[in-house]
Amino acid sequence: MYKLPEITPFLDKYAISVSAMCAVHCLSLPLMLVIFPALGQTILGQELFHVLLLWLVVPLSLISLSLGVKQHRSLLVAFLGLVGLTILMLSAMLGHDGLGELGERLATLLGSIFIVFGHFFNYKYANSRSN
Repeated sequence: MYKLPEITPFLDKYAISVSAMCAVHCLSLPLMLVIFPALGQTILGQELFHVLLLWLVVPLSLISLSLGVKQHRSLLVAFLGLVGLTILMLSAMLGHDGLGELGERLATLLGSIFIVFGHFFNYKYANSRSN
């Protein structure tokens, strides 16, 4: 059985992957819909996909980053993670109506970038303390 701090690097890698997948989806979906219009009828083209990603990213990031910050006490990691999660959640709540199509995409991308960097530094600091 894993101890929670030992699983933090795995959670960081997983969270980076999910955040990157979110960013790639956000950037590539408009082009993919032009090439493959039927894609809009799948889960990838639906708002539900964004909600599912958010339900995956938020708890995963909160757990992983809080375990890491508890271990290495980096305020940079906490700041990057919280800013990224806040931007993502605001983007999801305001959506197309509040931010416009481009604004929602840019906000989602920005939030994902903050989260990726937060997890990157979390992983880096946690591993440098354990060596």
